[in-house]
Amino acid sequence: MRSVVRELDAGASILEASHWSEAARLLKQHPDVTLMLLDLILPDRDGFAALAEARARHPKVPIVILSARSERDDVEKALGLGAVGFIPKSGERDVMLGALRLVFSGGVYIPPEIFAPSRRSVGRSAPAARRAAGSARGAQGLGLTARQVDVLNLMRQGKSNKAICRELKLAEATVKNHVTAILKALKVTNRTEAVVRAGTLGSDLLQLKG
Repeated sequence: MRSVVRELDAGASILEASHWSEAARLLKQHPDVTLMLLDLILPDRDGFAALAEARARHPKVPIVILSARSERDDVEKALGLGAVGFIPKSGERDVMLGALRLVFSGGVYIPPEIFAPSRRSVGRSAPAARRAAGSARGAQGLGLTARQVDVLNLMRQGKSNKAICRELKLAEATVKNHVTAILKALKVTNRTEAVVRAGTLGSDLLQLKG
């Protein structure tokens, strides 16, 4: 990871900690830290508990989870606790670089594999599968406009509001209004939950017309 960070910024100052107690001390000593990479497996603390503590004590420090664990539940829990990205350790170097660039640009990185069908869905009965398919098609009844679907697509790519403004040539206030409407339609409270929710609804949601 040192070499990955150096590729992003050759002059970056990198602090390392082998356990949470040391990391907490470093965060206190260096309040100007611009990014924290946090493993979920720590020798002295549960990784999720460490994430929650770091977010509470240092709300302005972006935290990205870097972990060998990449189950969907882990990703959703980490994002729900305030992480701005989740990078599986099994990811290739280019993926890690792209993820960190996205985070530094103000976006949120979510590994695309969590949008794949859950293993829990394997082996379901035909009626259950049909109900699931019907649920995905029912996403068309959420009431999103074509432009709001465009915004949601870009949110899924981790784009910030400003980046969406540039890409769609919209005023920032307009984008904020669209995001608010999307959150309401998906019955979630933040952008990350919206992206995860959209992934569970299937691709029909992202192909709405009109």
